[in-house]
Amino acid sequence: MTRPRPAPGGGRVLSVVPERLGRWLDGVADRHGALDVRVDGEELLLTCADTTTVRLTAPYGWTPGPVPLTAFTAAARAPRRTAVLLVRRGRWAVGVFDGPELVVSKVDARQVQGRTAAGGWSQQRFARRRGNQTDAVVSHAADTAARVLLPHAAELVALAPGGDRGLVAEVLTDPRLRPLAVLRQLPALDVGEPTKAVLLGTPQQFRAVRVHIVEPADRA
Repeated sequence: MTRPRPAPGGGRVLSVVPERLGRWLDGVADRHGALDVRVDGEELLLTCADTTTVRLTAPYGWTPGPVPLTAFTAAARAPRRTAVLLVRRGRWAVGVFDGPELVVSKVDARQVQGRTAAGGWSQQRFARRRGNQTDAVVSHAADTAARVLLPHAAELVALAPGGDRGLVAEVLTDPRLRPLAVLRQLPALDVGEPTKAVLLGTPQQFRAVRVHIVEPADRA
């Protein structure tokens, strides 16, 4: 579960992995009273006895059933094959996950010239070199994505991007990666340097249910 942060318009927003959602909601009911459940478009809206509201959003969407909360929880827990693409200057990581389980991955790096304090011609030369190296990162990251992710494209239901949004967008302009670019794109992952450990931790984000909770005090 992520640390709650203020939500626009009031209340707090947090993310809860689907395996912990039931226990988390039990805690909400213990603190705020019995839950009234109703479907609100593509979201699930829970209203507690003390008027606290909890709005749940599933990252992959869901289909309401006769018992909406059960259908929502089952959909959130269902393993979905997801591609992850993380890119920052000098390093990238790609992987295919089946639910929380890593199926295949590749992490790689390429040196990018650091910024220089020199001025004039020297500064321009370093800037061009840095730009060329960044272009090389994009090209190599696209090669890696094509080699590792495309063999699984037919099974993928979503793409989870992370890192430098501009670089990720550039990578996805590679014509070979169109099968990835047209996938449902999940919210951008908040990650540091794309290492193997960081890649392995991404299911905690891309599988998480978004929760917006508004308590009575938030409306005062």
